Amino acid sequence: MNPTSPRNLRNIALLGQAGSGKTTLLERLLFEAKAIPARGSVERGDTVSDFDPLEKSMRHSLNVSLAHLEWADQYVNLLDTPGTPDFIGRAFEALEAVETAAVVVDASAGVGAVTRRAMRAASGLCRMLIVNKIDVAPEKLDALMAELRETFGKVCLPINLPSPDGKRVVDCFFAPEAGVATALSDVGAAHDAIVDQVVALDDKLMELYLGQGESLKLEQLHDAFEAALRQGELIPVCFVSATTGAGVRELLDVVGKLMPDPTEGNPPAFYKAEGAQAAPAPVVPDPARHVVAHVFEIVNDPFRGKLAIFRLYQGTVTPQSQLFIGDAKRPFKVGHLLRLQGKTQVDVERAIPGDICAIARVDAITRDAVLHDSHDEDHFHLRPPPFPKPVFGLALVPNRRGDEQKLSEALHRLLEEDPSLAVEHDPESNETIIRGLGELHLRTVVEQLGARYNVKVDTRQPSIPYRETITGRAESRYRHKKQTGGAGQFGEVAIRVEPLERGAGFEFVDEIKGGVIPGHFVPAVEKGVRQALSEGVAAGFPLSDVRVTLFDGKTHAVDSKEVAFVTAGRYAMLEAAALASPVVLEPVLEVLVRVRGDLVGEVSADFAHRRGRITGNQSLPDGRAELTAAAPMAEMAGFESRLKSMTGGDASYSMALSHFDRVPDAIQSRLQSEHQARRAAGH
Repeated sequence: MNPTSPRNLRNIALLGQAGSGKTTLLERLLFEAKAIPARGSVERGDTVSDFDPLEKSMRHSLNVSLAHLEWADQYVNLLDTPGTPDFIGRAFEALEAVETAAVVVDASAGVGAVTRRAMRAASGLCRMLIVNKIDVAPEKLDALMAELRETFGKVCLPINLPSPDGKRVVDCFFAPEAGVATALSDVGAAHDAIVDQVVALDDKLMELYLGQGESLKLEQLHDAFEAALRQGELIPVCFVSATTGAGVRELLDVVGKLMPDPTEGNPPAFYKAEGAQAAPAPVVPDPARHVVAHVFEIVNDPFRGKLAIFRLYQGTVTPQSQLFIGDAKRPFKVGHLLRLQGKTQVDVERAIPGDICAIARVDAITRDAVLHDSHDEDHFHLRPPPFPKPVFGLALVPNRRGDEQKLSEALHRLLEEDPSLAVEHDPESNETIIRGLGELHLRTVVEQLGARYNVKVDTRQPSIPYRETITGRAESRYRHKKQTGGAGQFGEVAIRVEPLERGAGFEFVDEIKGGVIPGHFVPAVEKGVRQALSEGVAAGFPLSDVRVTLFDGKTHAVDSKEVAFVTAGRYAMLEAAALASPVVLEPVLEVLVRVRGDLVGEVSADFAHRRGRITGNQSLPDGRAELTAAAPMAEMAGFESRLKSMTGGDASYSMALSHFDRVPDAIQSRLQSEHQARRAAGH
């Protein structure tokens, strides 16, 4: 079966903490729907979604993987995502392609840091919670339900309830099984809570429900139910055991009957143009309209070529379709339109709105590209999810002489796939530096370089990615004049610099009046300013969070050239920034640590030694606590081994970039001295 209408499509992303059982749950869903003949297992390395050799060896997901099934005349696309903090960026890719984010929670482990991040990132979608492993610790389910409601709000309401032994689930919505014992609340009370929550959004339903005392049929509740999901006023909770199969068929019923189809979910946030000119660009799931599709994942296989996985939002795509990429002037022919079941690719004849398909071997396609069949949709783009910024670094040096080009090409391929990977070149050390979300992320990239592209590298820790900013306002005027016997160079600029709020980046403002600098030279001034920003003025680190205003200047009728204004802009910026009280900023990490309650004091003391501070302390079930701390990246070396030593290995943690903050004066003085020494040595 292929989907025949957006109405019988469901797109679900499975997110959640590593170890919550997402991959095992996907395997069970496929098996129960008869999409696969037998269930694979993570331990055996034969699951549909974890087919990459590294995923098999590491026994956890590294990429977004697509699978599909059919259930009760509904076609369901399921996206399995990584659950470790180091790969959360890859997981967030899936949010660009679905109406529903299903966050899986381990019944015995409770709400983790990744659970919270996934729920926050999916706040613009319809959300549901799936409590897995109900057979492992059924006695903990009551406390877990309370934790879910405390963490994510009273809108978390169960659609079904687990039996006291965790061997089955009891329906609370479709046909409530009144009087049946459960591990949690009364079935009737759970049913009433959902109906109350839904009808509160619809005055007519409320009148029927309360004023006339009428019971409501499921079809009467449907539209209000979907509205509650879209508005975040309802987060259904389902209970399952992926291992035993308890609740899995009931979960499939909930997905097919209650989760939104592409016509019911929140509309995608497409925009036309960039910056201040960007305006919302509505798309509708109509197969007769122009094609609008979004590429949310790229897979580069050294042997099979590039695979672009896309979500179709509008129009119809066939193998004969001619599509444009972004604002490209020439289209490409689709050729092979593919449906994916893990690594298995099957040719299909068409895709309709809501479909998730793939196109192979079109090198010009990039991640985040918008595909369309009319120039009316040129310059369309989709607002991206909040991808975490890569801050942890690793310097790479090829093992074999002459492999520099191979390394560059391989990293380019990996960059196409991973929205949270960055590559830099350090001109001082002449090293290639990769930046990611943590040690595991970077180690995996190194392993992929060797396994997929046969590029072996040596690694070392790079320097901390400090930044600079200014704290005051200043003005500078610089004239660049050069006479060499022939045509000369002349350019004069006057600029004003002032600080922006932290994290704002760079802003260039043109306030030239009367044409004292012709408009075609203004971009050259900005280019020079940007060159100065990359050099820094306090300790040689890039400048950020600065507004630069070009307000005056002079030209020469013969000697003014673009290169002259680039040079003038650069030196004017260096002079102005030096006068504006520059300071050095350091990256500060948010660290989440889960430990036994009796170890909180020792862990807190360790953060204090690292110039860190505790910003949150939450009690968890079983006498554990979750600490939230802010600490400078420069002080976090060796934290993992120290934490293992303090806790005997009975702790978990995650790190992510929080913000940049000013370094202490003593550290700024040291960094300035080191910078001056490097300059004196000619580096």
